[in-house]
Amino acid sequence: MIVKMMKYNIVLMAAEHERLIEALRRTGLVDITTSGWEATEEDRALLLDVEGRKKALEVLERIAATRAESANTSAQVPAGEVYATYLTAQGEIAAAKGEIARLQKLLDEWTPWGDFSVDTLAKLADAGVVLRYFVTQGSTFEKSLTEWAEQYNISLVSNEGGMARFVVIGTAEQEINLDAQELKAPQMGLAEARKAIDAAEATIAAAEDSLAACAASRGEITSELAALRTALQNVRIAATAERAADDMLMVLEGWAEESTCARVDALLDEMPDTVYVKSKPTMEDDTPVKLKNNSFARLFELIGSLYALPKYGTVDLTPVFAPFYMLFFAICLNDVGYGSILFLAGLLLFFKGGPKMKTASKLTMICGGASALFGFYTGGLFGVSIPTVFPAIDWFPFLDFQNDFFTISMVIGVVQILIGMAINIGYTCYTFGVKNALGSIGWFLMILSTCLAAVAGMVGIEWFSLGSVAYMAVAGVALVLMLLLNRPSFNLFANFGSGLWDTYNNIAGLLSDVLSYIRLFAIGLSGGVLAQVFNNLALGITGLDAGFGDFSLGTVFQIIGASAILLVGHAINLFMSCISSFVHPMRLTFVEFFKNAGFEMTTREFTPLKNE
Repeated sequence: MIVKMMKYNIVLMAAEHERLIEALRRTGLVDITTSGWEATEEDRALLLDVEGRKKALEVLERIAATRAESANTSAQVPAGEVYATYLTAQGEIAAAKGEIARLQKLLDEWTPWGDFSVDTLAKLADAGVVLRYFVTQGSTFEKSLTEWAEQYNISLVSNEGGMARFVVIGTAEQEINLDAQELKAPQMGLAEARKAIDAAEATIAAAEDSLAACAASRGEITSELAALRTALQNVRIAATAERAADDMLMVLEGWAEESTCARVDALLDEMPDTVYVKSKPTMEDDTPVKLKNNSFARLFELIGSLYALPKYGTVDLTPVFAPFYMLFFAICLNDVGYGSILFLAGLLLFFKGGPKMKTASKLTMICGGASALFGFYTGGLFGVSIPTVFPAIDWFPFLDFQNDFFTISMVIGVVQILIGMAINIGYTCYTFGVKNALGSIGWFLMILSTCLAAVAGMVGIEWFSLGSVAYMAVAGVALVLMLLLNRPSFNLFANFGSGLWDTYNNIAGLLSDVLSYIRLFAIGLSGGVLAQVFNNLALGITGLDAGFGDFSLGTVFQIIGASAILLVGHAINLFMSCISSFVHPMRLTFVEFFKNAGFEMTTREFTPLKNE
């Protein structure tokens, strides 16, 4: 659900605003509005400082996790110089890597020419003898050598790999025209280049040791980042606050949770020269949003946040779509083996991933566990049919996914869409009155009654089957609401016209929405089919599909080959299936369900001022 908020308009002396902000930051209860802020040049420099330290912490965290224990960290970074040392080390590493790339290119280009001395070449040039270097196709060189030798003094260096490398010995003033590519004279010998590469690698090693030392002292950068963020908050608040009385007064807009506003009131009452007005938010306010859900639904806030937060005053759909998303993920992955692997991956992430990964790890375990359970229901285990391999459990009512789930997927879609429509109707009635929801109520009744009547006819309940008096009565009421009462402000004829237009749009839209849920069947089926393909491929290529026969050394190689194919194939299938199982349920949630539920979004999250 969305936590209820209270709005504060605070008027205070401009000279006192820093004191107030610091007091609010200590409480950690108030979000100050800073929308519309435009950064100055000085502010941009502050933003760069913040981003630079955030990037530094990310790098140093990785170093601390992978290299710090084995690195030479005996050198201590002086207090107050950790970030500067980090920047210096990063610059040295970047420069050294660039130098290594340049030198390696030189080595790759000149190694086929053999070792040489740049000093000797320089002495020859001083004496008037200039060496010029050429490369051409070997066939071209052999065909043209006689002609070229009549004009120039040519010495072949190598003719390997289809390329001829040769030197023309002449003078600086001599013009040379050959069907060959001329290379720029080398500025460094090969031995000298290798020595320079070793020196650059030593520079990188020393700089990495400095980074490891910085990683051990990264707490200093964390403190600096917190101070910079605080400074940036103060700048934004001061720049966006309203000014009055020749800038002597400052007006701030703040937000606090309704449950904690008494503490905020007490704080503001104690502040000198401060007046505030507290009120409930209106629909026109850009109210920050904070969600509060049970432990299960809270995990799926991570999924919802990938799209947007719900607008304040509307409905938080997280508790509603959470079980559906879990079910959709399980349907798409649809395998005991794959689900178990995903569950174990989430369990490992829970214990090894750190505090920031707890939510993601729990979500992974829930979706993986649900996939394993649904996979057992459909009888899939790494592409193998469980009822076939374990006939002793044929008593279990396994679902024939391939033959039965096409229809079931659309039924699931209808159910979720109806729930979304019911939520939209309830919100519209609560916010704008029942008369503004009559058209939606009509469509809901028509779809629900038609579905129930179709099911009633199939199970033999004649009194509410399609064509029965009871069904026709409900459908008639729905038609009146849909066609004649859908727009309270319109007259009867305008209502009928708009109702017909809405009928066309809604039928097309609802049909498209329901058919979108077929993707659950298609993705679940494709993953199982691919798993079977990899199984057949592994056994067919190695010949194990005909059985083991007499066990021999060849059988061992067959087993190793089949295991390798199965491992690679199922790893690819698991990766692709997990992506599909993550993305497509999200698409069904954000497009089909959110649209029918009347989801309204906001980009503003409740972020109270606080000391980091």
